[in-house]
Amino acid sequence: MNLRKRIIITGASTGIGKATSLKFLKEGWSVGLLSRNEYKLSEIAAGRENAIILPCDVTKQDEVEIAFKTAIDNWGHIDVLFNNAGVGLKSVSIEDITFDQWKNVFEVNVNGSFLCSKLAFSYMKQQDPQGGRIINNGSISAQTPRPGSAAYSASKHAITGLTKSLSLDGRKFNIACGQIDIGNALTDMSKTQRTGVPQADGTIKKEPMFDVEHVATSVFHMACLPLDANVQSMTLMASNMPFIGRG
Repeated sequence: MNLRKRIIITGASTGIGKATSLKFLKEGWSVGLLSRNEYKLSEIAAGRENAIILPCDVTKQDEVEIAFKTAIDNWGHIDVLFNNAGVGLKSVSIEDITFDQWKNVFEVNVNGSFLCSKLAFSYMKQQDPQGGRIINNGSISAQTPRPGSAAYSASKHAITGLTKSLSLDGRKFNIACGQIDIGNALTDMSKTQRTGVPQADGTIKKEPMFDVEHVATSVFHMACLPLDANVQSMTLMASNMPFIGRG
């Protein structure tokens, strides 16, 4: 019998997903590494018998179904899903966002989270013992937008609605759902913020960053709670970033 806890992490090949995957692997969890980049997943999984690779595009329903079935065939049970896969756009005014760009952001950030949540919820509802936990990466943009971020911010506000609905609908099946809103974690994708990003007053300024390992630790804390307790919403940010206060 597999006595390890089991988690699927989307967007696991880079950034927050990679840091979180490594944290859970180090702590002895069985980790399903889900991402489009099979090569990078293989690098993370190398030498770790508690890792399985789930090459998958979260916007493709058939690929998501195969990935989750692979995890179930290996483990027989899913304890946690961390919906982390996401994409953004450069800061741009709404009239300069193409419809294809808009649709791509929603395909990954919203539809991808929906598809993975749908599968996780279904398995958690059916498994014995019943229940599990879904953690969504909302981003601080789920609360407050940056200038020129209509597509990304709208998609992340949608994640908040998904989180609350899953939290409510999961109650009778012992399925908990919470959200972590992250601001300025230092990853390869966020390095540009160290050179300057648009501010509400029209200026471009550098912003403070914090170590991405703190995100991994926070997600691990959320995942380790018993199912009768839930972090419904957590905001984790660089202490001095321009989020609290006037724009």
